Amino acid sequence: MSDRNAPPRLENLWDEAKANGMSEPEKLLYRSNLLGSDKRITNYGGGNTSAKVMETDPLIGEEVEVLWVKGSGGDVGSIKMDGFSTLYMEKLRALKGIYRGPEHEDEMVGYLPHCTFNLNPRAASIDTPLHAYVPRKHVDHMHPDAIIAIAAAKDSRALTREIFGAEIGWLPWKRPGYELGLWLEKFCQENPDAKGVVLESHGLFTWDDDARACYDLTLAIIQKAMDWFGERAATPFGGPIHTSLAPADRRAVAARLMPAIRGYVSGNQHMTGHFDDSDTVLKFVNAAQMPALAALGTSCPDHFLRTKIRPLVVDFDPANPDVDATLDGLSDAIAAYRDDYTDYYERCKHPDSPPLRDPNAVVYLIPGVGMITFAKDKATARISGEFYVNAINVMRGASAVSEYRGLPEQEAFDIEYWLLEEAKLQRMPKPKSLAGRIALVTGGAGGIGSATAQKYLAEGACVMLADIDAAALAETEKALQSAFSKDVVASVQMDVTDEGSVAAAFAATATTFGGLDILVSNAGIASSAPIEDTSLDLWNRNMSILSTGYFLASRAAFRLMHAQDIGGAIVFIASKNGLAASPNASAYCTAKASEIHLARCLALEGAPKGIRVNVVNPDAVLRGSKIWSGDWLKERAATYGKDKAGLEEHYRERSLLKRSVLPEDIAEAAYFLAADLSAKSTGNILNVDAGNVQSFTR
Repeated sequence: MSDRNAPPRLENLWDEAKANGMSEPEKLLYRSNLLGSDKRITNYGGGNTSAKVMETDPLIGEEVEVLWVKGSGGDVGSIKMDGFSTLYMEKLRALKGIYRGPEHEDEMVGYLPHCTFNLNPRAASIDTPLHAYVPRKHVDHMHPDAIIAIAAAKDSRALTREIFGAEIGWLPWKRPGYELGLWLEKFCQENPDAKGVVLESHGLFTWDDDARACYDLTLAIIQKAMDWFGERAATPFGGPIHTSLAPADRRAVAARLMPAIRGYVSGNQHMTGHFDDSDTVLKFVNAAQMPALAALGTSCPDHFLRTKIRPLVVDFDPANPDVDATLDGLSDAIAAYRDDYTDYYERCKHPDSPPLRDPNAVVYLIPGVGMITFAKDKATARISGEFYVNAINVMRGASAVSEYRGLPEQEAFDIEYWLLEEAKLQRMPKPKSLAGRIALVTGGAGGIGSATAQKYLAEGACVMLADIDAAALAETEKALQSAFSKDVVASVQMDVTDEGSVAAAFAATATTFGGLDILVSNAGIASSAPIEDTSLDLWNRNMSILSTGYFLASRAAFRLMHAQDIGGAIVFIASKNGLAASPNASAYCTAKASEIHLARCLALEGAPKGIRVNVVNPDAVLRGSKIWSGDWLKERAATYGKDKAGLEEHYRERSLLKRSVLPEDIAEAAYFLAADLSAKSTGNILNVDAGNVQSFTR
């Protein structure tokens, strides 16, 4: 299945010294995490593991057999002990007595809670019977690309026999559920020496009575399939018919396409994007057989539940890269995809099927450029892309040795619109207030900028931190990624006074997250000097950062928001000094006044497109603010005849409310003006200064 270079072999990571002394449930957790650590073994959230363990019944005090199995919605790579369901094996076996046949198998899920051991709240998954009825203590169910390439081939049964002999059996396609569990039990009874089975269009089951032996077996079977494909190198996908653009050019194309696509697909909710131009993706999108293979759809249920059954191939010729022409054709292409998906729903629906879901594509393939995926959040968009890479690997393997087959349309629909899947979707928590929103925060490494980013992240947004200070930027990014995940926090070094730097930062935001909904213009400088001591350089520096910088960032935001055509919010972090003059600060006060009036002008221009522009006016935010760490602090203390330690007290006492203003206070105001809470506000100024009569708006 490899091209020219054989991929590295799977590494056996089992450490007997570490496993020694573990309980059987602990060994199950250990095995699960090891298997999930390599995406060649199973995809994110895919597959499951189990162990049948003797436990003391908390009621009768006797030893009973308990099935530990990955619970619903978990991921074997990151699962913890509380991610496993525990069920009485005796009760699971008793379910056979009430099973009414394949047409009623879904109702069996409702009986699983009655089998729960020790009041475990973790819901059991639909795959529980598949593990329960295999008569071995340890069972692994994985989704390796190499195995699914066999399972998705036209002659998958013959290939399974050729590669594995009698060691691994084969079962035809069957939707996961109770009936498939009985099929596996019957297979084991009829083939007592078999060590596992390939499920057509699905994946791999392996089993043993020892935890380590089961792990070793799973790796060995997958490696055997990988080796078999490696010995049969072939030109993938019929060879290339397109040549990839240079990396910078690919990202430039993606930066223009992603906001436009995002605008078309965000009708029901704001979507977040992910861009992938890895070698695997490029070889596929550039290949002669790509359109035909893409149209066949994915095979493994885990794949198309994340990616929809097929992608949208974008009309783009890398030999004649006309992005404008591609953008002009996007609307019709996306509308055609929606119509096709709606027709698929109408052809396949049942009387009790859930309503039609979002008919937009998840995966977008662009020759010479790469793959774009869109989903309700960044992690899901990234994972959807990873699943389609799994599908590419499967298509490459199957088409190299046989004929690739996607899952039949009706079977695909019956899983996508499975009532049990719908129930799982309905149990999802309500989205946070900024879910799917994308924000860029200038001055993101400072006190106000980082506090605002943290507030937005807590409300579900993705945040691009922009700052000229590379060291502080890296530190802030690391801290926020640790708190919220690498998926939702990124950074870009940006000089707001440099037109090229600003354009590059907004392009990076588009390729990282898909577009932009919120700009927080917060980059700052502070200076203090009597007018006769104010140099032209000092004057120009204030105007360049605080006026021109805000203009450049806003212009870039307007362009990006116009490309999306779904509105947006721009928040200027100005200053009380923009309304109320202060002594010895003419350059700073004038630049801040310029900011405020620029916001008013932009509010007029943005309103017809739903772009709201508002201002937050802080005053005397000392804690965490970089502008107070230099000469400004000394200069302002001298202006008011105070020492540095007494300046914060001075500002607090001069306020009407006698309270200090903190970065978190400004963040709350910036959140309000960006969120739907203020959907009917634009051109406004919100003072967060603990009360200053001179800065009352009039």
